[in-house]
Amino acid sequence: MSTIETIAKRFISYRELGEKAINQLNDKQIHWKHNENDNTIYIIVKHLHGNMLSRFTDFLRSDGEKPWRKRDDEFEDDKADKNQLFALWNDGWNCLIHTLDTLTDQDLQKIIVIRGEKLTVIDALIRQVAHYASHVGQIVYIAKTIKGSDWQNLSVPRGGSGKYTKEMQAQHRQ
Repeated sequence: MSTIETIAKRFISYRELGEKAINQLNDKQIHWKHNENDNTIYIIVKHLHGNMLSRFTDFLRSDGEKPWRKRDDEFEDDKADKNQLFALWNDGWNCLIHTLDTLTDQDLQKIIVIRGEKLTVIDALIRQVAHYASHVGQIVYIAKTIKGSDWQNLSVPRGGSGKYTKEMQAQHRQ
């Protein structure tokens, strides 16, 4: 597996994790916030969408902070429904994955620019994996808070680590 494929696999794992959390919620719940200063899940998705389009459009050739991006608007809640949320979600992730599909490991040491800062492609990709993982973590935490005891676990259930480890080890031996 190439480095680009490995990075793409990580991005996709966070996409899937976020989708599993969002799928447990309804239209009203994607707009829930604990207090006035918090971001809703919808706002986080809107921000991810804007960031992904800006960073991954014309990735190797133009600054990753596009002049057409309106970042501050990403933090306004439009009261959209879950279908509209997923339209933004899929548009952003599809832009990212399409760009990754055009890259090779030979591109990893090339220099790109984000807000005037020069970064290697590998550094920019690692930066974005970390950024998106943190926001997906927020989405999961908010969704879990909203669902409470109705939350459907997305990973290893409490008390199930030993069993899970044995299953994974057996799977990887095959």
